[in-house]
Amino acid sequence: MTHMRIVAGGIAVVAACLLQGCYVAPTPVATPAPRSIQERFEQSWQAARGAASDVSVRVTSEDRPSGTIRGEQGSSKVLITVITQADSTIQVGFAVTGGGSSQDANLKEHLTRAYQRRMGR
Repeated sequence: MTHMRIVAGGIAVVAACLLQGCYVAPTPVATPAPRSIQERFEQSWQAARGAASDVSVRVTSEDRPSGTIRGEQGSSKVLITVITQADSTIQVGFAVTGGGSSQDANLKEHLTRAYQRRMGR
């Protein structure tokens, strides 16, 4: 009986050592450095400008300090706002007026989708 206990104990020790040798630590993943508020504003600004171009809005004025882009498509007037919030997020808004209500709603939807696509969403 004692011989069996010694053998069983030896097997348990060997098994524990083998299992311990199988552990592989996860590969470290580099996390990108957080982008500054200016970098995020610039990305949003460029995506908003690009979205206007994508849906054939002719930009008539840009005022980066106030975060506004104005343009038009046919009879529709477009106002795009890119605003830095107090919590360091960027809010982008699209307002379309002057055309028919369904035309304006359609253009606003196309602008929103184009912006989201340019932001990789």
